[in-house]
Amino acid sequence: MRKGLVSTLFLVMVAVVSGAQKTDIKDLNPRFQKWLNEDVIYIITPREREVFLSLSNDRERDLFIEAFWKQRDPTPGTPENEFMRDHYERIKYANHYFGRRAPRPGWQTDRGRVHIILGEPNDVQRFDGSANTYNSEVWFYQGMVEQGLPAGFSLVFFQDGNVGEYRLYSPLRDGPQGLMPAYEGDPRDYYAAYLALRNLEPELARVSLNLVAGESQSFMDRPSLVSERLFAAINAAPEKMVEDRYAQKFLMYKDIVEVEYTANYMDSDSLVKVLKDESGLTFVHYTVELPRLSVSQYQNIFSASLKVNGTVENQQGKIIYQYDKGVDLRIDGDQMKTVSQKPFNYQDMFILIPGEYKFTVLIKNEVSKEFTSIEQNLFIAEDAASPQMSPLVLGYNATQKETAVDRPKPFLLGSYQIELQPNRTFVRSDDLAVAFQIFGLSPQQREKGEIRFVMFKGDEAIHVLTRNASHYPQSPHFLETIPLQEFNPAHYRILVSVLIDGQEIVSQEDEFDVTFLEAISRPWTYARILPPPRDAFYPFIIGRQHLNAGMMEKAKPYLEQAYRMNPADPASAISLAQVNMALEAYGEIEPLLLPFLAQPQTGYEALFIQGTAYQYLGEWAKAIATYDQAIACFGLNTSLLNAVGECYVGLQDREEALKAWEKSLELNPDQPEIEEKVKEVKKK
Repeated sequence: MRKGLVSTLFLVMVAVVSGAQKTDIKDLNPRFQKWLNEDVIYIITPREREVFLSLSNDRERDLFIEAFWKQRDPTPGTPENEFMRDHYERIKYANHYFGRRAPRPGWQTDRGRVHIILGEPNDVQRFDGSANTYNSEVWFYQGMVEQGLPAGFSLVFFQDGNVGEYRLYSPLRDGPQGLMPAYEGDPRDYYAAYLALRNLEPELARVSLNLVAGESQSFMDRPSLVSERLFAAINAAPEKMVEDRYAQKFLMYKDIVEVEYTANYMDSDSLVKVLKDESGLTFVHYTVELPRLSVSQYQNIFSASLKVNGTVENQQGKIIYQYDKGVDLRIDGDQMKTVSQKPFNYQDMFILIPGEYKFTVLIKNEVSKEFTSIEQNLFIAEDAASPQMSPLVLGYNATQKETAVDRPKPFLLGSYQIELQPNRTFVRSDDLAVAFQIFGLSPQQREKGEIRFVMFKGDEAIHVLTRNASHYPQSPHFLETIPLQEFNPAHYRILVSVLIDGQEIVSQEDEFDVTFLEAISRPWTYARILPPPRDAFYPFIIGRQHLNAGMMEKAKPYLEQAYRMNPADPASAISLAQVNMALEAYGEIEPLLLPFLAQPQTGYEALFIQGTAYQYLGEWAKAIATYDQAIACFGLNTSLLNAVGECYVGLQDREEALKAWEKSLELNPDQPEIEEKVKEVKKK
């Protein structure tokens, strides 16, 4: 499910790993060689192994090993990692008991490998060999369904020739005949061999053709592949015990997040939807769901402090939008009892201009030093004359606000607030809320248009609902609820289409699951609310995004609007000044920045822009005074000194120009252009 997001995320992950330089195992420090090729050889996933070999230094490798064990810790809130303790106990046991008669260490034997992966069996039967049978052991396991294994199964180990180590028996490759040294029958007749072994060791014969309990088998030909699939499932069982996405996240963010966070990746689910408001502005709504939220406790108050960093980067690698937000949560004891066993859902939204982007969110919990992230590609379409339909938003509940809502909120469409989870899993008692938007419908299309909902199970359409478009009172916002009582547990696809005279003009689809469970733990949610639509925040953000994308002509009217709405805001004034500088409208800069230049908190950027504007206008003295103010506030740097030198040349004061440039060269001698100017001044 969620093929688009998953494939996008997978491609990002692959790109990160494939782009990293791999280290040859033989070049690793011996302790890392031992860890990789001995300690965890049976339980490390291919993804984890590849990431480990992509790390560049021992510090990163130590942190990765710490993360490796933390991801498997069944009780992360306690000092001891029980999984790691038990794993090394298994290795110790294997070396002590299974390597005695083997030419290699016990962990390398078949019994050692199985014991390390699966642990101690529920039951062991031993068969002492004779002239007619080999020494054998039957290990029985049950209760490992969550690891992708059958409910009950046996494994047979036998000592070929009654000497040396025991090896794993295969009904298909060895057959009952392989357990009897003196068997003289047809090696292709498994059933005859089974009858012969049954006369010698009935209990051993019982598992000689099929290792999986409850599996029916016809023995007239050859054993089925059931047992072979069991062996493959055992080798893959460790991959079922961990969600190894953390490994790519470790590789992606090891140079970004602080060291104390690196080993503590929190797995999360996420969902991103692009929606519009009534004015046509496009917002990116997203939610990140954690299976739990780590908190600290002081008396009866529980708290968590989250830091959220979002970045939107265009196809050329320019950062179009970036934000940092803090979330301080305070929960009393009674509230904690309610939410402690529930997932935590963080929801946010932001406005974004048309284009193609890579969107990244990094969330850090400062209490537990954990982090999680999402990465997704975004496409924001330009407005079009033809009807446009938003992605579908599928929720387990939808409430309608009785009063007008004038502040945008995540997953609020008109007055419909959609409650949802990223995994889009529902129980049969739910009413599926299907929300979406349609813009650009003419009055005639709205009057005679139809909205059709089709539910698919596989390729079969199992439910169809059609309504007139005028049935929905909040157009362009649409909400339909579909009871799921008649939907059996399965994976489904929903297709929503707009039909005009029976012809589809636009459509969207999504996927969801109906579970066999009677109830699901729904999350507790923290949702950020944006300022009212008339706030200067919106034209400012849109203008800044156009500015960052290099689209100055489009940026200017938005930033002018933001400045008019809030002329006391230095950020709006400076941003508009940057646009005017790029458009060479130097004369429009002074009225914007002059009110801020005398303020102590005036930033370097405002002073440098104003100084540069004066310089381009030929107002050399004003430029020098402004640059001197910047130097007094923020110290010397080569950019300021070089600009001051140019201004003194404009004033025909070559001596002062020379002083400024020579000081610049003291700070950074590697400036050939300034060296050449110094030579020219000295000649004159």
